Amino acid sequence: MSEKRRDNRGRILRNGEIQKPDGRYRFKYMDAFGQPKYVYSWRLDKNDRMPAGKKPEPSLREKEKQINADLFDQIVPEGGKMTVLSLVEKYVSLKTGVRPTTEAGYRTVINLLKREKFGGMRIDKVRLSDAKSWLIQLQKNGRGFSTIRTIRGVLRPAFQMAVDDDLIRKNPFSFELASVIYNDSVTREALTREQERKFLKFVEEDPHFCKYYDGIYILFHTGLRISEFVGLTKADIDFENMKINVDHQLQRHNKIGYQVDKPKTEKGNRQIPMTPEVAECFRRILKRREKPKVEPIINGYTGFLFLDKDGRPMVAMHWEKYFQHICIKYNSIYKVQMPKVTPHVCRHTFCSRMAAARMNPKTLQYIMGHSDISVTLNTYTHLGFEEASEEIHRLAANDN
Repeated sequence: MSEKRRDNRGRILRNGEIQKPDGRYRFKYMDAFGQPKYVYSWRLDKNDRMPAGKKPEPSLREKEKQINADLFDQIVPEGGKMTVLSLVEKYVSLKTGVRPTTEAGYRTVINLLKREKFGGMRIDKVRLSDAKSWLIQLQKNGRGFSTIRTIRGVLRPAFQMAVDDDLIRKNPFSFELASVIYNDSVTREALTREQERKFLKFVEEDPHFCKYYDGIYILFHTGLRISEFVGLTKADIDFENMKINVDHQLQRHNKIGYQVDKPKTEKGNRQIPMTPEVAECFRRILKRREKPKVEPIINGYTGFLFLDKDGRPMVAMHWEKYFQHICIKYNSIYKVQMPKVTPHVCRHTFCSRMAAARMNPKTLQYIMGHSDISVTLNTYTHLGFEEASEEIHRLAANDN
């Protein structure tokens, strides 16, 4: 019977283990494809001391344990040698029929990974701490919370695909983003009733900006998203039944130009009731609308309500600029400054106003086109003392 192999400390070595003349340990095994592979360590057991001057690493038998577990679970060795960048590229290649904005987001993440050292890491080497450290560094380098959320929104499902394909065991991006980086996004505050009144009065009376009054009034009193608003056509305004039909949105992208998409959420298809004042605004808009030389047609839609000087449909960027210039002029005249007002602030103001009026949350969810009721309910948490006081007195009056 042959004598068992031992290391220089007299410990018995297992099959596949040897100790090299320089004292380093090696383990030889066959991978899932029948190819010989080797791992090394300066320590045999986890309780061994690391030789002076050597970089800390797991012991040989800790590595063996992980290898055997991976082979048993049929985990592809070394993550299939796939890098973070190649994983994301594969994930994106399988996402067909996505919206142009989503596709643009994918390209942004891929371009970022091409520039970042993190993109070249092998996926089986990425640990939870690596993923967190990278996102923290992105924020330190000036990336905003919303941008990082978009990046993580691509990497998390990409790594989950790698888990499902048995390339890796755990998803290093399965953590709450807010627990790692701080949310530096600007909170959108609704305007007070007085601010809204002053803003609309200023627009209505200004000799230049008055032409935008009807559109801005509609945004404040319907809760429409700006992409839905600019996508409205003459056929979408139903004066007989006093409603606005919303089943699409208009966007413009740098590479593909104008594009009519489905609403932002699955609940986006809806019919918004019009007040008489909103209906009157639409009538004035239609009356003033100049007929273009060639009526633009985008993805089969025509008759857009808002056209620029070249006869092309206005998009969100136009209205965002109008709001910006209005605020600048207002604040240059009045001592009491107007906070930043955007089309989305109009939408948030409408939602907050309806919540303060105690509209049924499910009804408000429908009007806003929120896919999740929690988004609507979050608006109710913005209400303050004034609304709370009114509610208390209303309930007290009902009890008497």
